[in-house]
Amino acid sequence: MRRLGSVQRKMPCVFVTEVKEEPSTKREHQPFKVLATETLNHKALDADIHSAIPTEKVDGTCCYVTTYKGQPYLWARLDRKPNKQAEKRFKKFLHSKENSEEFLWNVEEDFKPVPEHWLPAKEIEQLNGKPVPDENGHIPGWVPVEKNNKQYCWHSSVVNYEFEIALVLKHHPDDPELLEISAVALSDLLEQTLELIGTNINGNPYGLGSKKRPLHLLIPHGAFQVRNLPTLNHNDLLSWFEGCREGKIEGIVWHCNDGCLIKVHRHHLGLHWPIPDTYMNSKPVIINMDLNKYDCAFDSNCLFNYFLKIDNQKFGRLKDIMFDV
Repeated sequence: MRRLGSVQRKMPCVFVTEVKEEPSTKREHQPFKVLATETLNHKALDADIHSAIPTEKVDGTCCYVTTYKGQPYLWARLDRKPNKQAEKRFKKFLHSKENSEEFLWNVEEDFKPVPEHWLPAKEIEQLNGKPVPDENGHIPGWVPVEKNNKQYCWHSSVVNYEFEIALVLKHHPDDPELLEISAVALSDLLEQTLELIGTNINGNPYGLGSKKRPLHLLIPHGAFQVRNLPTLNHNDLLSWFEGCREGKIEGIVWHCNDGCLIKVHRHHLGLHWPIPDTYMNSKPVIINMDLNKYDCAFDSNCLFNYFLKIDNQKFGRLKDIMFDV
């Protein structure tokens, strides 16, 4: 199977979208909804969406693995955003009826400072060697997850830089109906993007862990391919999300042959998320740490140590995994 694309910029919806002046069910205090029409987006057609690989859109926070300090490192998503003055000008421009021209940004003066080792995302547009903000006025980027950085403590919990490994959730290689949690070499994840899910991420839609024993995991983007997807039209997709076991997911991301990524979210179709019983939680999961090749002595309270204690055990669902505190 070919290696699937990485998430380095905002993904367009598979359908043309429209704004409706109704309270959002996705974002609290947002007075409008962004809903899909029945028209396929030209970006999807240009990317040959009909031959793309559909995968589950996982609800977490985006991460990236690349080199830092001479070794593979986990990086957290950090968008560079405009300062108050620039944001005020940008919003005024957006609401102006005479906005046929492009908004002119001064990247050096209009944006808030970022940490020293911040990197702009790979696929964003460049002008004169400088990143160009997206349509929301943000510059997507990454910041390395340092071991003792409290801001990214949940990111840090899923990696061990001494042994250069990460806690990864994916399908078992021999059984697509079985999930597997394993320790994966960070070098095997280089230049990939992943989703961090768990107790303290996005309201924990998958019900992982507990307040006393938080549980977080990484899922490589494209890891969960969607089987038996209906024809690509609005009503059929709506019925699939509402009526199929496989449709109990946040959304779909299509990985196109040219590397383009196209998405649809349940909210685009007027459906709720999160939902009580997700497809991810309908499958059994096995723990397979396989750390015999490492001379491992983990901190007693780290996730790797807890997973070693339940190595080779099988659970009915992800949310059934509990650790002794």
